[in-house]
Parts: sequence; structure tokens; C-alpha cells
Amino acid sequence: MTEPTAVRRAAVLGAGTIGASWTAWFLARGIAVDVWDPRPEAEVYVRRYIADAWPAMARLGMVANADPDAWRWHATVEAALADADFVQENAPERLAVKRDLYARFDTALRADAIVASSTSGLAMSDIQQGIKVAPRCAVGHPFNPPHLIPLVEVVGGRDTAPETVTWCMDFYRHIGKRPIHIRKEAPGHLANRLQAALWREAVSAVVTGLASVEDVDTAISAGPGLRWAAMGPHMTFHLGGGEGGIEHMLAQFKPAFETWWASMSTPELSAETCQQIIGGVKAEAAGRSLADLAADRDAVLLPLLEIVAKKQ
Repeated sequence: MTEPTAVRRAAVLGAGTIGASWTAWFLARGIAVDVWDPRPEAEVYVRRYIADAWPAMARLGMVANADPDAWRWHATVEAALADADFVQENAPERLAVKRDLYARFDTALRADAIVASSTSGLAMSDIQQGIKVAPRCAVGHPFNPPHLIPLVEVVGGRDTAPETVTWCMDFYRHIGKRPIHIRKEAPGHLANRLQAALWREAVSAVVTGLASVEDVDTAISAGPGLRWAAMGPHMTFHLGGGEGGIEHMLAQFKPAFETWWASMSTPELSAETCQQIIGGVKAEAAGRSLADLAADRDAVLLPLLEIVAKKQ
């Protein structure tokens, strides 16, 4: 394996939102990129995405001596893989599509290259099944957009070599990410399961008439979401316990949490429920485009990331 600190060229397979964002981040970290996507129009999308992402990364001090043009577009998977020290795969979230793609790695992948999948919920054990390079494949799941959000979940599959997981952790850490090692496979890994649990209750609150879509969003963004940007739920509750910390918090609130959990239910995402959520989101957006909403998000996110960077 190439040393994690010695990676000079990465292949990005699949150049939608996640792949384009990964491309921008690798470039900002001084890594040349070979990009492939079956859609010819994706090349223009990647170029535009990099141009749009570069000022934000520059503000965060991430592009010193980096070249935003140090990437090449390829018409085939094999051409994109030819010189890659590392591969970030971002194919559509369909097992058959990913398995077809990985089947091509046995003949095209360099003997020392590592592959990480951006899959948001599929198991690497299923993706890597039956291929020779399986020991060098792991999950490296980012959060959108990868050029701004630091978290990466690293998960090995049944046939993944332990040293591959270690390599991925070291590599992502080296390029400025905050990797976490998920110890076993589970649908959705970890962070998406946490998001799904929260959204389940958010949807339930809307369909049961407890609150509007906008009020649910405000309940998080103006409440616990602000604290979660500084620390996770366990440490937040440790502080919430006062002088007694988490021990006092559990002694005080254990009955309440158990009562709240028992009252929760899983809503069905029926057509009616989906329309109710869609209508609420459109009302909250109040005519703002997706680009406008992304700009609003980044206006809050960038200063927050600057603060977090100073803390580390």
C-alpha cells in the first residue's frame, strides 16, 4: 500500500454532488484527481462545482498552494484508475450498480491502491463479494458537502483487511477529515441512523399535529442543534447534569426519557404523509431556491467551521 501521507493522485468514480465535492476537497489538499462518470455532462458539472466550492475552502485556509485545475476527465473507469493511489467511489446507491463497477477493479486497480465507498448505507460485505481486491475495499462515508463537513465514517466489510481500515483512518485524518471507525456493519452506518431516528420523530410530530414542519426545524436549529455543533449528545447531557455530570443527569432524567421513548412511534411515509412534509418544506422555504438555501446554510456553516478549526 502507498503510505497515506504519500497519496498524490486519487480517482473519483461517480461525479454527482458527493463526487464533485470530494474532487474539490482532494484538489484543495494538493492531490491530483482523475474523474469518471458515465454521464458526459458531469464534466461540466464538476468544473462548475469546483469553481463554486473554492472560495469557501479558501476562506477556511484549505487551498494554500493548491491547483483547482489539477484534475482530468476520463471516458472509462479503467483510464481513471490507471494512476490512482486511492479511489473514492460515489456510484448510485444501488447494490447491483456498485457490484458491476467493483467487478472491473480486479483488472484495472493498481496493486497498491485502496478503495473507499461513499455509500450512505450499503454494507461493504455485499459490495465487495466475489472480487479479488476485496481486502483493499472499505466504506469511507462522508457527509454532504464533503468539501465542508469533516466527518467520514470508515467501515470494513467481511473481506476487508484490518490494515485497510487503519490506512483509511490515517488517510482521511491526514487530509483534514474527522474519521470515525464504525466497529460493525449496520444499515446506514451510524450517523445516518442517528439522523433517521431524529427525523422519524420529526415526521411523527408533523403527522400527529404536534408541530408544523417549520416549527420542528426551528426546534432543532435554534435549540439542541446549536449545542450539537460543539459536542455530541452524550457530552451535552454530561454538562446538563450540572456538578454531578452524567451520573446526576441519568439519575434525574432516566424515568422521563423512558416515558418519552415509550410514547414514540414510527410513522408511515404514505403518499399523504409525504405530501404533508413536501408542503411544509415549500412553505418554510418561502420561494427560496436550492441555491439560495445552500447559501443560507453556508453563511452559518463557514463561520462555525472557522471556530471549530481554531478549537482543534
